[in-house]
Amino acid sequence: MTYSAQITKILSANDVGETGGHQAGILVPKDLEILSFFPSLNSKEKNPRVTLVFREGDGITRWDFNFIYYNNRFFGGTRNEYRLTCMTQYLRARNAKVGDHVVLSKCLEGRLTVEVKRANAPEMGQDDVLVLSGGWKVIKI
Repeated sequence: MTYSAQITKILSANDVGETGGHQAGILVPKDLEILSFFPSLNSKEKNPRVTLVFREGDGITRWDFNFIYYNNRFFGGTRNEYRLTCMTQYLRARNAKVGDHVVLSKCLEGRLTVEVKRANAPEMGQDDVLVLSGGWKVIKI
């Protein structure tokens, strides 16, 4: 399959639920290269969100994740961050561990796919990867 965009995040203990804390999904950095993977959200609306349908490599198994801009700081609250939520069930089903990579891909037709790559799996050459803070990467296609 040919991808038009692909991003990956190295999973932390918080992402996979090992810290016992409650978080509202995986934090998405406010980096334009990462945010451009996701649909635009209306910042004038309080906590805008969109449900994204991801498929696994089999093309059948479906996972619905929510991309949310928690912007209530501009509406009397404290938060100003992007999150990808509703991933807990997927990460547990794939037995994701700290250090594994969750890879989100978009094909040329716009279809979204998700996979977990194990931490000990070989990685692409460093010339093909831009490393960002928080364990996120943009994979140059």
